[in-house]
Amino acid sequence: MFPLPFGSVRVASTLGAVAVVAVALLAACAGLLGVIRHGLVGSAEHTARARADAVAGVSASGRLVDRLAVPDGEDSLLQVVADDGRILAASENLAGRAPVASFEPAPGHNSAARSLDLALSPDPHPHPYRLVAVRATTANGSGATVYAGTSLETARYTQRLIINSMIPGIPLLLLLVAAVTWRSTGRALRPVEAIRAEVAEITERDLGRRVPVPASRDEVARLSQTMNATLDRLEESMDRQRRFVADASHELRNPIAALRAHVEVAIAHPQLLHGPELLDDVIRVQQLADDLLLLARLDAGQTPERSLLDLSELVRATTARRPRGRVPVTVHAADPAFVHGNRGQLARVLDNLLDNAQRHARTAITVTVTDGAPAVVLEVHDDGPGVPEADRERVFTRFTRLDASRSRDAGGTGLGLAIARDIAANHGGRLAAAAGPGGHFTLCLPHAPART
Repeated sequence: MFPLPFGSVRVASTLGAVAVVAVALLAACAGLLGVIRHGLVGSAEHTARARADAVAGVSASGRLVDRLAVPDGEDSLLQVVADDGRILAASENLAGRAPVASFEPAPGHNSAARSLDLALSPDPHPHPYRLVAVRATTANGSGATVYAGTSLETARYTQRLIINSMIPGIPLLLLLVAAVTWRSTGRALRPVEAIRAEVAEITERDLGRRVPVPASRDEVARLSQTMNATLDRLEESMDRQRRFVADASHELRNPIAALRAHVEVAIAHPQLLHGPELLDDVIRVQQLADDLLLLARLDAGQTPERSLLDLSELVRATTARRPRGRVPVTVHAADPAFVHGNRGQLARVLDNLLDNAQRHARTAITVTVTDGAPAVVLEVHDDGPGVPEADRERVFTRFTRLDASRSRDAGGTGLGLAIARDIAANHGGRLAAAAGPGGHFTLCLPHAPART
């Protein structure tokens, strides 16, 4: 495809409309001229053939005369030529002339027709004729050819009249098409230009602006609505990013301040340095940095390698490798439950759910895996205070703090549940907080058939 010489859709649309109409008009003119010419030539040929047949009949009856009569005021001709080339009879305008034509009907055919330019006396200039040749016999039985011609001047004049009438009209019509197309395209594109101008003014500091939506219910209106919906999502994403950065900065401030205090104490009073406490602060900062990095990768849509795995076996292995916690964990995952996923990320989901349960459970934590195709369900229960119904969505927001009973008072970063939900969504599943008693979190993942 070659690039358009003009970058404007308005110009391109106008030129395209004019080109299409011009081609259509030229095709229509050519078709009209062809139909008219075909009809006039056919009529002239029919008249000439009728006269030739009549002269052939007269010749066969032996009543052929030297001068053949043609209708007064009509430009036509008649001539009878013997097979030996002699002129047996002719109309006045062909008197004393050689044979007007040399073509004859093909074998098996009684007549033939041609269009020829002939000069007849007294006019020396050639004129178009439709000439018909018909085989005939004379009184003595010898063969002859009757030539009858009818003028095509009427057809030629009609064609010139049509062409001369259309030549000035076609440019005027094309100008009208161009004007109408230019105006209508401009009106149609005016809302698009308004959208472009408004979008050009929107910056990252002014995402609250929206493009105008025209009153029409056409494609431009739907484009405006889609653009505004996109801006809504972009504004929401930017707000979420700003809150995330602000929360991350706030969360990092405390452990970094504690680390600084430990370092300052170590410099001033080395004998007062408490290694385990310093290590706890370092681990907390490292854990928070790891969580932030994982969230950034999830937000970027990175998809790690996945494989078919047994979620029941993963639960058993994960709970077995975890250090014994404050509250014992009971696992009900005897039957295989296959899913497609990344083993490390799904283990991270379970770890985060168990860490959350360990902070809030009183005496028991239960993990259950059930394969209820088309979904595999993993449930984590604890007998703690549970999540209030009003907070069951907010608990998955990054750095969200609930009441004191479920606060992050035991070293949590406040990102565990948010990470778990993002991993679940990345696997085509869903993580939700369900009704109690106690804490109850449900992970649903698409079922995958086991290999056979």
